[in-house]
Amino acid sequence: MGGGLHAITYVSTATAPFSDTELEALLTSSRATNLARDLTGMLLYRDGRFLQVLEGPEDDVREIIERIGNDPRHRDMRIVSSDPIAGRRFAEWTMGYEPIAAPASAPPEGFRDSFDDLDAHDAALTARALVELTVWFHARSAPVSGDPVDAARS
Repeated sequence: MGGGLHAITYVSTATAPFSDTELEALLTSSRATNLARDLTGMLLYRDGRFLQVLEGPEDDVREIIERIGNDPRHRDMRIVSSDPIAGRRFAEWTMGYEPIAAPASAPPEGFRDSFDDLDAHDAALTARALVELTVWFHARSAPVSGDPVDAARS
């Protein structure tokens, strides 16, 4: 354990689907905790599934991840990555959030779903999915040049 910057990414399943109001309450609480502990990250949610990246001082990241793992609103929590980092990838967000809508119809033959790839038992495929979802989050959450930052996303 230590005090250097560390990032942990996990996936989990909600024990019951979260409503928009419940997600808002979760984000409000998470953002306050993260601000107090100098933590940053992102949260993605789709159909009862969470993907979260949490980064900051290692001891604080590990403590919060342990707390999340004991939260009865989650089950099947799986750490996807846990690594020291040289710099933050989500410095702008105490907890950036984007909902991901599930496809309305069956995808075309050969289509890959990065969110579903998180459950692959292939480390390379899971790592690629994390990169793709992080890039998607940054592109989707970045303010348009000249527009004020959307405070609701932070």
